[in-house]
Amino acid sequence: MEDKKYAEEHIEGINDAPVLDGKKKHTANRQLDEAAEYLAQAGPVEYTAEERNAVIRKIDLFVCVPMCMTYFLQQLDKSSLSYAAVFNIQEEAHLVGSQYSWLTSVVYIAQLCLQPVSSYALIAFPIKYWVTFNMLAWSIVTVCTGATKNFAGLVTCRLLLGIFEATILPSFIFLTQMWYTRREQSFRTIAYQTANSLAAILGPIMSFGIGKATENSTKVKEYQGIFFFIGGVSCAFVPIIFFMLPNSPTTAKFLRKGNDRVIAIDRLKENQTGTKSSKWKWNQVWETYKDPKTYIWAAMYFCTSLPSGGFGAFGGLVVKGLGFTSFKAILMQAPTGAIAIVALLVTIFLTNQFRARWVIIAGCVVPPIAGAVGLIRVSRSDPYALLACYYVAQTLAAIQPLLYSWANLNQAGSTKRVVVFATMFVAQCVGNIVGPQVYLKREQPYYHTGLYVDIGCWSTLFLLIVFMRFYLNRLNKKQIPRRVALGLPADLKDMSIMPYDELEAYKTELANKMNAAGLDSSKLYENAFDDMTDYENPYFIYVL
Repeated sequence: MEDKKYAEEHIEGINDAPVLDGKKKHTANRQLDEAAEYLAQAGPVEYTAEERNAVIRKIDLFVCVPMCMTYFLQQLDKSSLSYAAVFNIQEEAHLVGSQYSWLTSVVYIAQLCLQPVSSYALIAFPIKYWVTFNMLAWSIVTVCTGATKNFAGLVTCRLLLGIFEATILPSFIFLTQMWYTRREQSFRTIAYQTANSLAAILGPIMSFGIGKATENSTKVKEYQGIFFFIGGVSCAFVPIIFFMLPNSPTTAKFLRKGNDRVIAIDRLKENQTGTKSSKWKWNQVWETYKDPKTYIWAAMYFCTSLPSGGFGAFGGLVVKGLGFTSFKAILMQAPTGAIAIVALLVTIFLTNQFRARWVIIAGCVVPPIAGAVGLIRVSRSDPYALLACYYVAQTLAAIQPLLYSWANLNQAGSTKRVVVFATMFVAQCVGNIVGPQVYLKREQPYYHTGLYVDIGCWSTLFLLIVFMRFYLNRLNKKQIPRRVALGLPADLKDMSIMPYDELEAYKTELANKMNAAGLDSSKLYENAFDDMTDYENPYFIYVL
């Protein structure tokens, strides 16, 4: 009864919609975040660092591991066309003109069109069922692609693949925000992006083996065998993902022991972003499109995805064009995944060491520019020097995951987070649509137009990163007087990105400082689960 009374009082307090900065505070359209409702009913709880770390390990096993497996398989399915291209799918399927380019672009056209549906589904439906349904569907489509022998069949299958893959990355961004603190999100984003890069290592090796197995077959062509095998592997993993992946912290079955569920939810209050509210909030949609950050992030994603879309579709053909056979060219694709993994691990280490994301991301843009310039300028008589330039350019794999992480850390509110990412993903899809189109068949194997466009995009991206850094710093300065008006210190630090060993010391120092000044330290988290946006919440601190 006491818990029920506490919950009712808490909800009533939220619904009163207090006035902040002279304006009525929006508190989740009078609906509490699901996590806030659970904590209100559970009441205060204390736990040790060991208990917290044990819960994090469980979350990694049941949330991060399934995301890694799913992303690995999605990348295999999506890249299967690139592997098939090395084994002459253009000739076997009688593709002419720009038809091969459109087989890549149509995937992203489908993803572009499906973003409104995907965004709504992430709020309205249990995420576990939504992800596994789409995973099963795209796996079946990949198998069916192996049975097609002309452009009409291939483009239909690729369109369906884009439809069912459209929700996976937005879902994982949402899952990461729902389950992890901001200090943890970068590592988990890099984890499933590393799985993506692992697919870039194993995919070419698998394709090499499939090509050898079907080389002399009269019934199954090499490119068909690639689709059959990769699609079948994805289908086999669907039951495993369904068993492991939870819907939310408030319902996860693996959090039944002791205070595990309360710990999993309570530790997220430092984010000031909430976890998940199942109501679509139009006020957050309007705010998203009034927010200049939305358009800057979208421009960044476009400038990142256009070059990666071109390299992803034509990488195998670029290597083959250096004078290597199909089998040697496919194996030479494998190191690109290893390069990507090294780049990801190095950059995430530096990012968390220096806690300045913009510097590291801007630095990541330089090697791809150098590699692309080398592919244009180095003599074609030296294929291994050109191959080295191609490998240098592959460090581009680190840019997009770091941008995902940076953008995630700087949005709040369930609906706003989904809509912001959907907008960025639309820009990413447009970039991936355009990317293959600037690699002109008449320029094969040089593709100078595509490379020049890529260099221009990376240069623009560098400038946007620098601009975003100063804009976020300006937003942080605007938050200071709002917090001071609420009785908080002006020099408040972002606890959500502090390492745990620093966090406890800072919490004690801050509490003592506030108590000495007659301030209430509990006010730090009063909006943590109100499903407020980053603009509405004066406690929100933007991450540079």
